[in-house]
Amino acid sequence: MAVYRLGELFCGPGGIALGAKNAFVSKNNIDYTITHAWANDYDPETCKTYIHNICPDMPETVICADIRNLDIDLLHNISPIDGFAFGFPCNDFSLVGEQKGLDGGFGPLYTYGVKIIESFNPLWFVAENVSGLQSSNEGRAFKQIIHALQHAGMGYELTVHHYHFEDYGVPQNRHRIIIVGMRSDLGLKFQVPAPTHKNQPISVGEALANIPHDAKNQELTSQSQTVIERLKHIKPGQNAWNSNLPAHLQLNVKGAKLSQIYRRLEVHKPAYTITGSGGGGTHVYHWDEPRALTNRERARIQTFPDNYEFIGSKESVRKQIGMAVPPAAAQIIFEAILKTLANTAYASINANVAIDDFATEMLLPM
Repeated sequence: MAVYRLGELFCGPGGIALGAKNAFVSKNNIDYTITHAWANDYDPETCKTYIHNICPDMPETVICADIRNLDIDLLHNISPIDGFAFGFPCNDFSLVGEQKGLDGGFGPLYTYGVKIIESFNPLWFVAENVSGLQSSNEGRAFKQIIHALQHAGMGYELTVHHYHFEDYGVPQNRHRIIIVGMRSDLGLKFQVPAPTHKNQPISVGEALANIPHDAKNQELTSQSQTVIERLKHIKPGQNAWNSNLPAHLQLNVKGAKLSQIYRRLEVHKPAYTITGSGGGGTHVYHWDEPRALTNRERARIQTFPDNYEFIGSKESVRKQIGMAVPPAAAQIIFEAILKTLANTAYASINANVAIDDFATEMLLPM
């Protein structure tokens, strides 16, 4: 058996970890798997969710601390690692927001992932971020991040792809940049796994069917009568701006009008992107009933199984779910990594982000 120990930064509630845990490849009577080694996140309730579901017997392996104060030696004392994953905070790269990139408070946090790679030299790593990563700071942030990852530690062969997770069985239009690095001395090149649901996405109607009545995190949100009345005037696929709302139900908003504000789902289509940010009007709304989705419904759309219990207040859980990587998508990527390590062929496509020039290009000042 070949077991690869996984370390994580910015681990969230465990979407990446669950995908890794479920990944399995067998070749020549050898089973290839991934196991949890250690993880870090700064939010206490998020860490509790991770421990509860991923490593209930090893709570000491989850370090709840601000990454800027984390002692890397402490991680070395817990366990060496073979693989590393980090979905570094996307706040400053998101297309929804100010897009401060590396100039923001969250943008530079990718450097802590680079430090882990420098310190542990894992065989492989996976980095995840939002689509806006490519355009922040006029593209310079992306080039700088790619350059740093290519040259971290012993050096890495990178494959960068802009994934549309609805093409991989996630019932949601969720688009993310995934960077997979294979350590250069291995002589291996990761290939992007071929979509499993191209042009045949799973709809929210399918995803939300038959939720058990006793499922955890299934509490309904308390909706005001005004919100209920507003939703009754909004048809599936519409939002607060393109629906025929009576004057007393219209929103008095100046400036940017986000398309997901009070936007209702369409039963025969994937959901729009589940997020962890925002306040009223951003909680994702049922196509038939005049209400926001429950956290369990959001978790279903994020492909968490019903027995995956989120710990914390209802609002905390909503944020945890929205910030997570869908475990079903993560599993497909990790199984492709395992197949690469096992020298097993698999259906693949060409990466859609070219990085050939990034290694030698002179970096511009940020």
